[in-house]
Amino acid sequence: MMNDKKRAFISFDFDHDEDLRNLLVGQAQHPDTPFEIKDRSLRESLTGDWKDKVRRRMDNVDLVIVICGEKTAMAAGVAAELTIARDKGKPYFLLWGRSDKTCIKPTSALESDKIYKWTWDNLKALIGGAR
Repeated sequence: MMNDKKRAFISFDFDHDEDLRNLLVGQAQHPDTPFEIKDRSLRESLTGDWKDKVRRRMDNVDLVIVICGEKTAMAAGVAAELTIARDKGKPYFLLWGRSDKTCIKPTSALESDKIYKWTWDNLKALIGGAR
């Protein structure tokens, strides 16, 4: 059954939300998880071939999960990763990272992109293609 898992790229605000990425990594270890984390945001300055690296990494994934936190709109890397995902035609969804806080979309998100509540059931449905 291993091969049925969707390979996900996790986009998140490295400076503020690495703990949320770690939570998602933990959920990916769940025995009935429908996904595996293949790659993630780079902690590098946004210079040089940074975007090319992200593009190459996204070639190997089935979908992109964007974890939204309180300062996601200020994270230029997340905005760029979402744009690259859309350019590549990768399905993606936004997760509301902190249930008790106001989470915001990356600046490159579409008006129609909603931020989904982060629950196990939602995660499984979204990975399965529900939007």
